Amino acid sequence: MPRFSVIVPAYQVQAYLHECLESVLSQSYPDLELIAVADCSPDACGEIVDEFAARDPRVRPVHLTRNQSLGPARNAGMAEATGDYLVFLDGDDTLTPGALHAIADRLKETGEPDVLVYDYARTYWTGETVRNRAAAQLTEQGPAPFRLEDRPGLTRLLMVAWNKAYRREFVEEGGFTFPPGYYEDTPWTYPVLMTAESLATLDRVCVHYRQRRRGSILGTAGPRHFDIFEQYERVFAYVDQNPELTQWRPALFRRMIDHLLAVFSRPDRLPRDCRAEFLRRARAHYRRYRTAGAPAGLRARLRHTLVRLGLHRTFRALQLAAALLHRTRKATHRLLTTLRSTALRLHYRVQRRLPLRADRAVFAAYGGRGHGCHPGALEQAVRTHAPRIRTAWVARPEHHHTIPSGTRRLRPDTAAYWTALARSKYLFGNADFDHRLVRRRGQVLVQTQHGTPLKHMGLDLRERPAAAQDMDFDQLLRGVDQWTYVVSANRHSTLTWERVCPGDYRTLEYGSPRNDVFQQATSADVSRLRESLGIPEGTVAILYAPTHRDYRRTQQLTLNLDRILRHLGPRFVVLARAHHRHGGPLAPTSGRVIDVTDHPSVEQLCLASDTLVTDYSSIMFDYANLDRPIVIHAADDDWAAYEAARGTYFDLRSFPPGAVGRSEDELIDIFATGHWQGSRSARLRSAFRERFCPYDDGRAAERVVRHVVLGEAESGLPPVIPLAKRLPVPSAAAGLAHSPLATIPQPAGPSAVTGRL
Repeated sequence: MPRFSVIVPAYQVQAYLHECLESVLSQSYPDLELIAVADCSPDACGEIVDEFAARDPRVRPVHLTRNQSLGPARNAGMAEATGDYLVFLDGDDTLTPGALHAIADRLKETGEPDVLVYDYARTYWTGETVRNRAAAQLTEQGPAPFRLEDRPGLTRLLMVAWNKAYRREFVEEGGFTFPPGYYEDTPWTYPVLMTAESLATLDRVCVHYRQRRRGSILGTAGPRHFDIFEQYERVFAYVDQNPELTQWRPALFRRMIDHLLAVFSRPDRLPRDCRAEFLRRARAHYRRYRTAGAPAGLRARLRHTLVRLGLHRTFRALQLAAALLHRTRKATHRLLTTLRSTALRLHYRVQRRLPLRADRAVFAAYGGRGHGCHPGALEQAVRTHAPRIRTAWVARPEHHHTIPSGTRRLRPDTAAYWTALARSKYLFGNADFDHRLVRRRGQVLVQTQHGTPLKHMGLDLRERPAAAQDMDFDQLLRGVDQWTYVVSANRHSTLTWERVCPGDYRTLEYGSPRNDVFQQATSADVSRLRESLGIPEGTVAILYAPTHRDYRRTQQLTLNLDRILRHLGPRFVVLARAHHRHGGPLAPTSGRVIDVTDHPSVEQLCLASDTLVTDYSSIMFDYANLDRPIVIHAADDDWAAYEAARGTYFDLRSFPPGAVGRSEDELIDIFATGHWQGSRSARLRSAFRERFCPYDDGRAAERVVRHVVLGEAESGLPPVIPLAKRLPVPSAAAGLAHSPLATIPQPAGPSAVTGRL
């Protein structure tokens, strides 16, 4: 008996069925049967189902002799199901990687509930992915399992069958089946939720709900949308047959009215000549199932009144008025925006004619994000070594909490912002401030960049259209012409930036300011950071930080972190940090995967971890300064795609900072055998540090400030401490080198890290 019976009805989805079925069979949780129901489709769905059945014994094909629609097709699949739990998936949707494993873990954790509700994301044909807006209803906080009266908010979720896992015995005992017709999920979902003795939630996107450009069932106009009335008749008939469910009638009535109006409001569902009849039917249902109590809110009461009176022309007139009001507001907003922009440009021109303020410095990182990166370290160094300079930080309001109390906060594109850019002598940033900026005579602009470049940058992207996308190279060069200095961490960076961003600036090869903290932090700082992140004592914390793929519309992790941790055991945890352009935080499915995507300081995450796993991210050049193990995950096909689309300045696999895993299994083996912290890994890291970390001795920011702000000659700047004499703070697991965590001998003699413990 398999754990899951995944039921997939297939009708006119031949273009998407391969991806759908593959998303099920490639799940990391293999204990499943896939029941693919070919609903007598006129296209190749039946042949595709047979192809998958021939290659994988877990696929059980069901061929219907005539088209029966989605509901009866699911019933046919349920009749063949033998799994503990039923999972439904439409033929044009997909399961996300690791979804079934996450569902299985949550089912076990919550005591095998009758129904588990999980989340979904809409995936549009444009490549955009948007998570369900009502995801807050799926919080896992609080007791579980529970009943629907404990979490009535679940009735506000999309009433579909495919965002839940159902205990098969519960479904059979309740006699639940799908009716024919459109909106067949409605008389299935409500009775199931109301009847279930135990419910649980999983706050994770498990299904990608495809939004097709054309051809979807509900997006096709026609009289079949009148089926919704019969479906709600079935729902209320079920309540009448089960008097203990009477308490749910008011909620069901409100949801019915909202649903009917949603269908009526969509021009792609009801033909114009059907609208009056639809609203007449809605009026009859309103009177038939109306319950005591008015809906909350003026808008809801108005909508109910329109349905109760059957005023379809009034409803349409209000819709048109609302659309007109919306367009008017947009036009007014555009006009006000234009006037404001004009006023700010005039203000900036006036401010540029006023004297520079030699005691002012403005800092920014990543175009308005919080305090951090190289500008953050330099701002702190300015306050330390040049206290007469008043500092200001440019950030959007949601990031203002990260800015130190002694630093002025500036919102982008405000009068204060443009005043600061016009009047401050010093400007520090890791990206261009604004394309409208004009560097004045006597003004100093220090460009720090984001890190040591591995991937192609600047003008090199002219030959990489997939990565460059819509980059304006003329604007790039106009921004370069504003630079006075560029801070560089090493000779490789210096040679690269001067070639791909040619200009009249001067390069300051002083090291990476943001890495100073690695030489300045203490073991107490590491312990405090680990405790704040929830890293259990005595465990090895792996920081997983993959890079961004410019050539992909949607970003996804290339590693199954849950599977890796299952193989490595309880001694390991993962700090998972998606790239800031990933699109939002991750959805961890294991308690040992800690999502740190939104953590404000990547340097703190480096300090808290014991080792780094990355692919092609520049974080490896920073992390090497800690002299802690680094493991590269560079699968052959992924490396080839990245090299072809983005391009790199050297073959990372030939000159890595540590062990290289070319597959997920190799990565697991590297940690399981101890190679991640072995002698060969240490030798590779040593060579990597010599090439890319020559100046990161903890005083890079001080050297920049002393030269740029205080005007000290280079000969008088703090000398660079050689690599052999540096003592970066050790990791929390450094003392575990001879424990069972390491299964191979460590390098002979004390290293810079172990010698400090």
